Amino acid sequence: MGKRKKLAADARKAALRTQYFAKLNGVPSSPRKMRYVVDMVRGLDVNRALGVLRFSKKAAAKDVEKLLRSAIANWEQKNDRKAEDGELYISRVFVDEGVTMKRMRPAPQGRGYRIRKRSNHVTLFVDAKLNDVKE
Repeated sequence: MGKRKKLAADARKAALRTQYFAKLNGVPSSPRKMRYVVDMVRGLDVNRALGVLRFSKKAAAKDVEKLLRSAIANWEQKNDRKAEDGELYISRVFVDEGVTMKRMRPAPQGRGYRIRKRSNHVTLFVDAKLNDVKE
C-alpha cells in the first residue's frame, strides 16, 4: 500500500472511531422491503424507533430492531455509560444491495424461469442530541 493510500485509510478509520454505528450484512430479504422499514424509523429518537419496530408487522422489522439495539450498545461501550431517555437518535441509516443468488425454476415445455433471491446490507448510525448543538 502506498503512503498516500495509507494516510487516507488511517483518516477514514479515525473518523469511524468517533461515530457510533452497527452494520448487518447479508440479510436474506430484498432491499426494497428493507428500505420500507428503515424509512419508518429514520431520524427518530431510539426509544420511539424501538417501539415502532417492535409493533410493526413487517418481517424485516425484527432485523432492524436487533441492529438498533446493537448500535445503542456500541454507543454505550464507547462512552462508558448508559444511554439516557431521549439522548440518542438515529442520525443515518441506509440499505445497500447485497449478493443476488440466481436459481432456476422449472417451467412448461422444457423451459426454465430465472429466480433472483436478493439480499441486502443495512448500516445504522446513532448519535447523541447533545453532539449536534454547535455554539
